[in-house]
Amino acid sequence: MEKNKIRKTILKVRKLKYDKNLAINFKNFKNLLTKKKIYNGYIGGYFPVNYEIDCLKILSKLETDKFKISLPKIKKNNLMDFFKYSFRDPLKLNKYGIPEPINNSKIYPDVIIVPLVAFNDELFRIGYGGGYYDRYIQKLIKKKKFLTIGFAFSFQKVPKFRVDTFDKSLDFIMTERKIYK
Repeated sequence: MEKNKIRKTILKVRKLKYDKNLAINFKNFKNLLTKKKIYNGYIGGYFPVNYEIDCLKILSKLETDKFKISLPKIKKNNLMDFFKYSFRDPLKLNKYGIPEPINNSKIYPDVIIVPLVAFNDELFRIGYGGGYYDRYIQKLIKKKKFLTIGFAFSFQKVPKFRVDTFDKSLDFIMTERKIYK
């Protein structure tokens, strides 16, 4: 199936099936970090919009556990960077209405929690079509080792879709039910 058709279908389903009580299990997330020997460092998260699965509770608990948090800011040409953030800090809305940090301390996360619209068994994702995360992951690959973990609802998994050369697979995808690796 074509990515645009999948995107449109899953976004409708996500809106209909959205349940704020469905969440990623923090203990499972923390165990995954421990298994990968990540005991502190920067976690790149996102501010959930458009019925995305919420990662803010996990980020808040991680901050309490002495991890440092960062959120993305979008830039021109479908680019983005991550900037230091704390739950004590104010946010401002970007051109899409998504809250971003005001802080200008750019960082390179050790772990990136990635939002997605759909995903397949090979851990490729379909996003909103702007390529922000694929470009950022490609840029970060040249700078350091890091872990990518997609967050989704289990109903966002689709059997297959065309994978383009610029698409980046994730290391893991976590749903409210399972961890895909």
